[in-house]
Amino acid sequence: MSARAIPSPTPLTVPYWEACQRGELAIQRCRACSLFIHFPELSCPGCGAIELRFERVSGRGTVHTFSVVHRSFAPGFGDSTPYVIAWVDLVEQPGLRAFGNVLGDVEVQIGLSVQVCFEELPGFGLVPQFRTAV
Repeated sequence: MSARAIPSPTPLTVPYWEACQRGELAIQRCRACSLFIHFPELSCPGCGAIELRFERVSGRGTVHTFSVVHRSFAPGFGDSTPYVIAWVDLVEQPGLRAFGNVLGDVEVQIGLSVQVCFEELPGFGLVPQFRTAV
């Protein structure tokens, strides 16, 4: 069994990962046009501004698309199959999506309401995942 790969924060993503360690989902947002941007960028793809900050978001959304992985070649996931990976449409803005596993014994389908949760990744800390919304 190989160890699961851990994220490698960069100067651009450090605020995202710091928020995760507090149990918060924070997404980059443009101060000029208020566009949420995920994955983080150096400038706003909407207006070109460079004044960007990370803001806490609700973490609520719906499954946009998903895949059930029955055979994983990713390090550290072989013993976890089957598992579900999904793109989640966050409620804060049309087209704003986050990626993660959908945890729990649930039949995942497109449109399923989910809420961010955080899972301890040994050697790193908290990483965002999703569970069905209550």
